[in-house]
Amino acid sequence: MIKLGLAVTGSFCTFSNLLTAVDDLVAHGFDVTPVFSFNTSKLDTRFYKAAEFEELIRQKTGKTPIKTIPEAEPIGTSKGLELMLVAPCTGNTLAKIAHGITDTPVTMAVKAHLRNGRPVVLSISSNDALGANAKNIGILLNTRNVYFVPFAQDAPTVKSNSMIADTTRIRETCLAALEGKQLQPVLL
Repeated sequence: MIKLGLAVTGSFCTFSNLLTAVDDLVAHGFDVTPVFSFNTSKLDTRFYKAAEFEELIRQKTGKTPIKTIPEAEPIGTSKGLELMLVAPCTGNTLAKIAHGITDTPVTMAVKAHLRNGRPVVLSISSNDALGANAKNIGILLNTRNVYFVPFAQDAPTVKSNSMIADTTRIRETCLAALEGKQLQPVLL
């Protein structure tokens, strides 16, 4: 059984795809520990109410999400996680990870995991991936122990800078990351 941390950030429109990916991970024997960003844990959106989404994650993983920085800080040692998955990984979170900013439960969980030399997988969902966040993707593509779920433009004619990961490849990417390999091609 692979012990995976699932760090969820606020790309709310992708939550239904994430729930399908969580079902796949659990069905294939992953033990999933959820970590929520502040926005994920508090904001009601047109896609999900915060409490409703939290309950869905709790039902699927059997665990209550970690929702504070102090709860997330010991994740690198006390939880025994083998892998951290940030899904969806917003442009805001991507930038914070690239620049070592630790001000949310998600960024703290990632920092705690990386400081112990364990793999982190990013499943990006960013409207500015080919704009302001392109440099952050470049930094993280060249960062040890950071791996990406393969991603592509999702609406090039209306949102030319927007990119999203292929969430059907999350499990495959996680397994490759555990072997120290980046799933290819990373850009679809």
